[in-house]
Amino acid sequence: MEGGPSFSLRNRLFRSCWNVIWALLASWTPPFMHPWRRFLLRSFGAKVAGTAGVYGSAKIWYPPHLEIGEHAYIGPRVNIYCMAKISFGDYSLASQGAHICSGTHDIDDFNFQLKTRPIEIGAQAWIAAEAFVGPGVKIGEGAVLGARACAFRDLEPWVVYSGNPAHPLRQRKYLPRALPEPC
Repeated sequence: MEGGPSFSLRNRLFRSCWNVIWALLASWTPPFMHPWRRFLLRSFGAKVAGTAGVYGSAKIWYPPHLEIGEHAYIGPRVNIYCMAKISFGDYSLASQGAHICSGTHDIDDFNFQLKTRPIEIGAQAWIAAEAFVGPGVKIGEGAVLGARACAFRDLEPWVVYSGNPAHPLRQRKYLPRALPEPC
């Protein structure tokens, strides 16, 4: 691929419209207005379960590439950079300031072209405050990526990780699916 824009004009116009709508109609809304934000996301092509929650200060790059399962939450100031599909399993949680990025650039390409790969966050997984999840990563069911940790490789189910790059700390005990909603 030769240099030039990574996305079509239509894609860029869609994202511009989305950013204006989110800024005007959602970004300032109080936390309890999850149903309204779900409606806006669905209106722009996201697949959002009826019990999911997304905070108004979250940033979502391209809603058609986003799937959010039952009782999953996208916390305050989370950046969902969904150049490729990003999916959140049931009861998963991305805490404040987490950055989930499905795109990067080919550093060996003269034109520095964009490369995208989908991200899967398993059921009951937790991406803690200010953690980073890179392109193509699969976060296993019940896995925990600790605060400010960085995941560049898949995380095993029910394991707690920390650090940069993330390394396993210990096994996590099974938690029942009926978790309380986060504050």
